[in-house]
Amino acid sequence: MANLILLQPSLGGALRRWRVQHRIKQSHAAGLFGVNQSTISRWETGVQEMSPGERARVERLLLARLDSAADAALARLVQDSTKPVHLVCDLSHRLLACSSARAAEFALPLSALLGESLWPFATEEIALREAALDDLGWRDIARSVSVEFASGANGSPLVPIVPSRCRWTRLMLSDGTAARLVETLDQPRP
Repeated sequence: MANLILLQPSLGGALRRWRVQHRIKQSHAAGLFGVNQSTISRWETGVQEMSPGERARVERLLLARLDSAADAALARLVQDSTKPVHLVCDLSHRLLACSSARAAEFALPLSALLGESLWPFATEEIALREAALDDLGWRDIARSVSVEFASGANGSPLVPIVPSRCRWTRLMLSDGTAARLVETLDQPRP
């Protein structure tokens, strides 16, 4: 439930950014989703919420995928990193790629987590930082943004997060969707 609450405000903005990047008019987007042009406008400005079915269709369109050769190369760089890093869809927090150092922290096999949202394992500090991203210009089309912050522990035995300093970097994929590189910069020694 918290996942939907945090993502709800940015979905209309994400739709607008996708339209602008792909040079698609609101009227054409309306045809894609079977709604009026004014509905697209209200979604983008946050005046009207999407129904669950509409939201699912928009999310399917906007979710990051590693389809191109360049995106697959990015995934390989993440997987081959010796540092604890992972790549998630910036919109849904679905795990796209993971280094073996990060996967070693998980109690679940990596195959069980790939394609799944890691949001249920977020700490309070991660949730607060996520809520502040729009104010930082995180989703501006013309900017690549990176933020660093301290996170506490989440207490999860499945996907544990220990107190550490983190860095998020927003990366644009070849199809115009966004991914987030998540790095652990430092953490206490055992």
